[in-house]
Amino acid sequence: MVTIRAVIFDFIGTLTELVGYSLEMARRKLFKSLVDDGCNLTLEGFSAAYDTAHRKYREIRYRQLVEVANAVWVSEALNHLGYNTTPQERVVKTGVNVFFEDYLEALQLRPFTKSTLQSLSQNFKVGLISNFTYAPVIYAALRRLAINDFFDVVLVSEAVGWRKPSARIFKEALKRLHVEAYEAVFVGDSPIEDIQGAKKTGFKTVFIRSQFNSLDDMQKAAQPPDYSIEELSEILEILDILQP
Repeated sequence: MVTIRAVIFDFIGTLTELVGYSLEMARRKLFKSLVDDGCNLTLEGFSAAYDTAHRKYREIRYRQLVEVANAVWVSEALNHLGYNTTPQERVVKTGVNVFFEDYLEALQLRPFTKSTLQSLSQNFKVGLISNFTYAPVIYAALRRLAINDFFDVVLVSEAVGWRKPSARIFKEALKRLHVEAYEAVFVGDSPIEDIQGAKKTGFKTVFIRSQFNSLDDMQKAAQPPDYSIEELSEILEILDILQP
């Protein structure tokens, strides 16, 4: 029997949940930030341009499995409205930071997250792979929730360039942890991004139901997990089964 040396987690949905978040409010705050920085915009006009850019890059992201930073489509929306910006400009970066303020505050740990990570970190390498269009939000959330010290590796798609279910981001995590896929377990709540992606890369997989994906969603997917759990603490029992 193979010895498991690493456990890698998804972040949003798996270790955390969103509590009291309003996307519409966040978009209004983004709009206000841009206006306060001197952009002559209407909410209706900006929202339409933003939606167009978002749809364009969502298709690219999901089809090519490359990550496109949120700042890219904010900049493109502004340029569609007659401005000449880049994703690196202050007005765009400030707006993106404002946009994600509420999201960061809405992230809360799921039950048993901290105790489970603490237990795992004593005997395994622990990693995290998150699909997210603005990596600083994930880094800040790990610090705010006081779980950053439990991870040996943290990969965010916006920083790496590839997004789950691409094998590239999974393999990059394995490389940084110095383990093989058959020595690792991946825990996630997305049937496609987490379970399908990790399983095709050679991981043992564990599905956890979340506010975003139910057990029914997983059962409808083409790629079943090796195990399914309701709470994070159950991963400890699974690892006991997998160890020789």
